[in-house]
Amino acid sequence: MTSPQELFSIAGKTALVTGGSRGIGLMIASAYVDAGATVFISSRKADVCQAVAAELSQRGRCVPLPANLASEAECRRLADAVTEATGGPLDILVNNAGATWGAPLAETDEAAFERVLALNVKGVFHLTRFLTPALRAAGSEEDPARVINIGSIDGIHVPMLETYAYSASKAAVHQLTRHLARFLAPTVTVNAIAPGPFESKMMAATLEAFGEQIASSAPLKRIGRPDDMGGTAIFLASRAGAYLTGAVIPVDGGIATVGSGRA
Repeated sequence: MTSPQELFSIAGKTALVTGGSRGIGLMIASAYVDAGATVFISSRKADVCQAVAAELSQRGRCVPLPANLASEAECRRLADAVTEATGGPLDILVNNAGATWGAPLAETDEAAFERVLALNVKGVFHLTRFLTPALRAAGSEEDPARVINIGSIDGIHVPMLETYAYSASKAAVHQLTRHLARFLAPTVTVNAIAPGPFESKMMAATLEAFGEQIASSAPLKRIGRPDDMGGTAIFLASRAGAYLTGAVIPVDGGIATVGSGRA
């Protein structure tokens, strides 16, 4: 029988967390560093990426690899940099980098959709594609490598705000998760976390305007905390989550699953 410590351990594993310098990506990267993993973080701004990696390295091992994953070429470059740094294998890929856009229907144009879809959907697909050899090299049927895509409850229910491109992109991420899970099994699992409201730069304006309303309408009566996200990400990356693939896990205090759907 596996001990609880071993069941949830990711010590010694290597992970790449995209968008790892802030928000949900930072919550996950921080949890992984504290759990003993070697963590590579990417973000578009090199100076921020390096500063965050230096801070996390005071508690473990964190390596900055700046990249703008809205282009296929940058996804390939990042994949090459990761495999060079690891010597080949990669145990965990967290596709978290994302963008949002909100505007009335009449003002949501092609440029807005392309900007969001390029990073939120195409970036997830291309980076996973380029890192598949590294993930297969690390994984086995007994202990698969892990891909964790960060979706959103806005891809599950209809959001309150007019964020058409964002909600469509996150629904696409959920379906892409299931599709990739089928074809990367059995040596790589692919699951998604669908966060509800968490404190982040992306959510700052929404929480400032509607934070109390969102919290009060959630069945658990609060917004998410870093440990909520870190714990779920560790579970999916550990032995405890080895038999899950193709799952989309809402981490939202019940908003999209048992709530009113209006938050």
